[in-house]
Amino acid sequence: MTAADRMSPLEIRASVSLASIFALRMLGLFLILPVFAVHARGLAGAQDAATSATLVGIALGIYGLTQGILQIPYGLLSDRYGRKPLIVIGLVLFAIGSFVAAAADDIWVTIVGRAIQGAGAISAAVTAFIADATRDEHRTKAMAMVGASIGLTFALSLVGAPPLYAAIGMGGLFALTGVLAIAAIGVVLWIVPPAPPKIHHEDPAHWLDVVLHPELLRLNVGIFVLHAVQMATFVVVPVLLVEHGGLPLAQHWQVYLPVVLASFALMMPPIVAAERRARMRALFLGAIALLAVVQLGYAWFAPSLAWLALWLLLFFVAFNILEASLPSLTSRVAPASHKGLALGVYNTTQAIGLFAGGALGGWLAARAGSTSVFYAAAALLAAWWLLATGMREPPRRARGEPLAVGEATPR
Repeated sequence: MTAADRMSPLEIRASVSLASIFALRMLGLFLILPVFAVHARGLAGAQDAATSATLVGIALGIYGLTQGILQIPYGLLSDRYGRKPLIVIGLVLFAIGSFVAAAADDIWVTIVGRAIQGAGAISAAVTAFIADATRDEHRTKAMAMVGASIGLTFALSLVGAPPLYAAIGMGGLFALTGVLAIAAIGVVLWIVPPAPPKIHHEDPAHWLDVVLHPELLRLNVGIFVLHAVQMATFVVVPVLLVEHGGLPLAQHWQVYLPVVLASFALMMPPIVAAERRARMRALFLGAIALLAVVQLGYAWFAPSLAWLALWLLLFFVAFNILEASLPSLTSRVAPASHKGLALGVYNTTQAIGLFAGGALGGWLAARAGSTSVFYAAAALLAAWWLLATGMREPPRRARGEPLAVGEATPR
């Protein structure tokens, strides 16, 4: 392996430190999820059975709503004023919202706190920073570090949330979330390397050209489908683990943790090989096809815990490859002058996909059973695969060199 095939020390520092910002922020969020729905029923304003479930759902979902609304403004402003200032502002808001929720003894105050948390919509700015700081041939690996950090924190939260809740309560968990956000600010200020100098372009792309760019639209459809399928799948998979796998809910982490860790080990070799040989398109299409096979596997072969664990492993391998590839491809196609905007649209589309998948999965499961959810997910993935066959092998460019809107790329 030559020096050009390896990430530079600066690229490694930028990727690891920015991935740790995601990890610190997401760990706080994920620690809340396994226990909040039960805790919230005892809050003032949520004790009436008729309204409890609705208000708990709003408290959980309001975070995603404010995230979705503000991703594009954060990305656009980070293009103009720099990545670091916007990331710090977002983390400050996230910390404030966490402390508001920590002090709440009323469901409505908790909803306000969660909304303020969501106003710290830094995902677009962070991923744009990673794109700025890495060469094209290493960008998917850098994005994979982010995915790995999120997946690992999710798995850790499944194990750690119940005992932490028993020890420090929900207020303590929200306060811990705020402390982790402050720690992330420290990482931004003192560990993340300075942003690369901006390259000025005489004729930067218009923002509307970026939003309507055909290749970016194709990628945005992809992230929508990917996260819609993820949410729809996990509406019913936990039920299958109980009913077919015989695994109580409190023990589901025993499947999730080893599966998630193994999936990261299995995803990296194909990503490294595909980037080295300029075969990202083939890997991308193969991962979509594998996800569709997994959905059919759930529908046809899910009679035992072993089968369910196998499909979960294959799901996370394909999901993590696509989760790393999509933002990397978006950053390569987007003009350098509007990279934050492109990733803001991307993250907003992702949030919409999460909402749509949860709503669709729940609706189908209630009316036609879990098998219908898997068939619908497989159909969505098949449509995405057909759309993705028109994508082009992403070109490799020097750092900061844009692919002009509408520029042709070789297959």
